[in-house]
Amino acid sequence: MAYGESYPVELPRPIPGGYGNRLFLFVMRRMATAGVNDAHAANAMLGAFGKSYRRPLVLMRAMMLELARAASRKILVAPCCCARMTADEAAIMQAVGDALRDPHTAFDNVSGLLGNDDALGALTCLQAVAQAHSDLGRPLDLYAAN
Repeated sequence: MAYGESYPVELPRPIPGGYGNRLFLFVMRRMATAGVNDAHAANAMLGAFGKSYRRPLVLMRAMMLELARAASRKILVAPCCCARMTADEAAIMQAVGDALRDPHTAFDNVSGLLGNDDALGALTCLQAVAQAHSDLGRPLDLYAAN
């Protein structure tokens, strides 16, 4: 994942509404910039999920590592303070929102994001993260207003 590159990055989409969506985006950005063991990301998950934070945190770490492993191109991520999303972040948010209800569309989105068809592992990770957030009351859906 690329961060702090010297070229301008377009931010075509506003950040999504809903606490779960914003939490996901914040944790993804923190892990992309500071690594998967970032304390701020872990603290955000602890604050959101309480004692049940470990499952979504571990799954987010696995998702980030799988996206990095399978990508054949750079995935651009904006800084945590930015109120808009890059096209790549929007694609991830769309894929995680579709992961449980429409896996075929989510697979197509993830394949496009990664730049190859080696996306089954990444899709599985997105599904696991989406299920964990949903189970714990913070569903990931671009169109939800939770």
